[in-house]
Amino acid sequence: MDTRATTGFQNASHYDKHRPSYFPEAVESLLSHLKLNGVKNAQVIDLASGTGKFTELLARREEDYEIIAIEPHEEMREQLAKKALKRVEVRDGGAVNMNIEDDWGDGLIAAQAFHWFATREALREIHRVLKPGASLGLIWNIEDYNAPLEWECRSKWEQTLKDIINSFEDGHPRFRHLVWKQAFEKQTETTPLQTLKDTFSSNFPDFSLPIGEEDIHWTVYLSDEAIWDRYRSLSMIANAKGERLEEVKKEVFEALKGDEVERNSAGEVTLHGRTHLVWTSRV
Repeated sequence: MDTRATTGFQNASHYDKHRPSYFPEAVESLLSHLKLNGVKNAQVIDLASGTGKFTELLARREEDYEIIAIEPHEEMREQLAKKALKRVEVRDGGAVNMNIEDDWGDGLIAAQAFHWFATREALREIHRVLKPGASLGLIWNIEDYNAPLEWECRSKWEQTLKDIINSFEDGHPRFRHLVWKQAFEKQTETTPLQTLKDTFSSNFPDFSLPIGEEDIHWTVYLSDEAIWDRYRSLSMIANAKGERLEEVKKEVFEALKGDEVERNSAGEVTLHGRTHLVWTSRV
């Protein structure tokens, strides 16, 4: 597991408390694209389930899914296990070493996570545990301040927070870099070290192309402190320490004092974002 994720998500209870859940519209749309909507007792894998932000939503559904939640981060896995969700089995494992039998899943979902393991090896393992024709779904909640550079912020303060995040580049691609898409685009590429057998199998993609994509825009209202709590749950901010972290906190609260900051009648700040959905199917 990447050390930036290990340390950045060490405070699992803080992550679970302050990271957002997913809007019902986005969940319904993704499950519909995956052909899991309304399918009773479908077998679903929640890969890199974390503390269970998405797992909870799956477990509450009337379809009564059988769910295996795979999570390599011990603290996050323990946080999820404490919830004792209905028909959810929590297992230690990662994207290239899922402890699941071949052809088990009717669908696999990675929520807020695929950018950590967007590799050919991970796609092969996902392919292995899915039934033929089963679907792979990815979902991310993306605040404007954590979006790709080319996505326009809808307010000045959100752009300020976005600039701070972009100053924290640590060499690992996040969603905002959009590098994760290359894992699908390069499915048929081979490497010099592959055997003849592996080379032959690599000529065929594991997942159908082009991938499907959809954005669902949203607006929420949060207090200044709640925005800071959500912001510092991001791995690159969570890994900041001491004076640097205090500097970032000061910059965030200063940005929120601007005259252009839109607030509701309760004084809460208008925060913009979108939920990005991706779907494809096992070939």
